[in-house]
Amino acid sequence: MAEIDGKTLNRLRIDKWLWCARFFKTRSVATDAISKNRVRVDGQRIKPSRTVQIGDTVQIEKPPYVFDVTILGLNDKRRPASEAALLYEESEASIAARKVQSASAKLEYQTQVGLAGAGRPSKKQRRQIIRFQNQNDE
Repeated sequence: MAEIDGKTLNRLRIDKWLWCARFFKTRSVATDAISKNRVRVDGQRIKPSRTVQIGDTVQIEKPPYVFDVTILGLNDKRRPASEAALLYEESEASIAARKVQSASAKLEYQTQVGLAGAGRPSKKQRRQIIRFQNQNDE
């Protein structure tokens, strides 16, 4: 239970918690994600007004990543990222999956950059391309 200005928070709206935990920049963006079924509490579809409490598990899809977190604290004010990170704990499987996905995206990007080359082909490269194309036509 979090104590804010002398009152204790037992429950908090999910859209407000996602904003306070810094998963989304604004509450309206969090509400949109919930409406698009990208946020689930305990595996169930929810509405933005759904209240959450400490111990609930939340699955958040922020393409291309998926976060599986357990709520450790409630706060109704947006605080610095260092304090926001204390509001939840991400599962080990979720962290590992995000690392794998990040590494594959990085490798894919490097592959695309490598295939693209360094711009326009030189005169020699153009001649090679024309020769190759003429071989295939015959």
